[in-house]
Amino acid sequence: MDMGTGDRKLGPALLRDRVFRRYWGASTVSMFGDQVSSVAIPLTAVLVLHARAYQMGYLTALQWLPSLLFGMHAGAWADRRGQRRRTMILADIGRAALLLTIPFGYTTGLLSLWQMCAVTFATGTLSILFNVSDGTLFISIVEPAQYVDGQSLIYTSRALSFVGGPSIGGLLVEALTAPFAVVGDALSFLGSAYLLGRIRPAEPPPDEGARGISAGLTFIARSAVVRASLTGVAVINLFNMMFSALFMLYAVRELHLHPGVLGIVLGIGALGGLLGSLLTKRVCERMGAGWSYVAGSFAFTTPLALVPLAALARGDVVLFLLLAAEFASGFGVMLLDISVSSIFAAVIPATMRSRVTGAFQAINYGTRPAGAVIGGLLGTVLGLQQALWIAVAGGVFGAVLLIPSPLPRLRLPNS
Repeated sequence: MDMGTGDRKLGPALLRDRVFRRYWGASTVSMFGDQVSSVAIPLTAVLVLHARAYQMGYLTALQWLPSLLFGMHAGAWADRRGQRRRTMILADIGRAALLLTIPFGYTTGLLSLWQMCAVTFATGTLSILFNVSDGTLFISIVEPAQYVDGQSLIYTSRALSFVGGPSIGGLLVEALTAPFAVVGDALSFLGSAYLLGRIRPAEPPPDEGARGISAGLTFIARSAVVRASLTGVAVINLFNMMFSALFMLYAVRELHLHPGVLGIVLGIGALGGLLGSLLTKRVCERMGAGWSYVAGSFAFTTPLALVPLAALARGDVVLFLLLAAEFASGFGVMLLDISVSSIFAAVIPATMRSRVTGAFQAINYGTRPAGAVIGGLLGTVLGLQQALWIAVAGGVFGAVLLIPSPLPRLRLPNS
């Protein structure tokens, strides 16, 4: 890759590389579409299908259940097959087609919660194939010394999508109704497929000696760093998914926010994520990638306590608390995600990456269906506010588990 010389800022240099720029563009457009759907799909269930708390739990669970069922198999298959870019393109096209069935079902009067659940499960399955391939494609494009820079650019796009995507999604729901707002995400997948089709990076060859689906799990068990990361983040994800399954329902029914206002609140609050993506490299240089990951875990989970607290407030204070929670938590999740992605890019061998990613997601994302279902049930039995308090406390506990691990002492070679 021609990265230029004499440039002090590696991020802009990466963007001058055409292959990386198209790869980054594919990620960016897809992320914006996902954020539109993050508002449109649950609001379709709440406003159009009148879903209850336990049903929202099931719907959220089905998004992540494929990770538990197929994660390790998908990773092993991707390593043996190779051609990760082609797999990602086909996954994009498949997800677009599935999402378009939602507005079609709504138009014909056939849309049901069963269809929403089936589409959610199927798109989640294709997302696994995309994700287990993406890590290998990234290291095929970006040099090791620039892993943090590359991840920072990708997560800056993610942060910007958090800022603009929910706001756009909320406004589209207001203007077009929730089912038609989903079209935005379908178009983003097609845009991602087009951009990925225009690059030809040299990928690692298929691993003919792959030892099957257990190889990734074995690597995790033997790597103290990856194992500790999985322990903490799996607990965080379990409880965060309890939180996520109830948040939209809580905001609409107990805080009485309109979809447009909710989208704007989420978008403005996500400016914290943008700030986190811009500052993570500096934080990693000062604290080390390990401590940055641990700090990000606390910054992600703790501020969410302001959300159930908002039920005790009135008027503009409610919006202020939600904005503060989203801003601080968004900063934390970017610090967490960029740090751990850079760590994994450095410590996981290229030929093992899809299998390790699949095994990691099988456990990490595999906790999410349980969290979503538990959240829905607790929200039904105890009430939404009480269930959210439990979810916040559990997430903070997951961050605490990282402190005695080897992660705080870890520094990347170039940090």
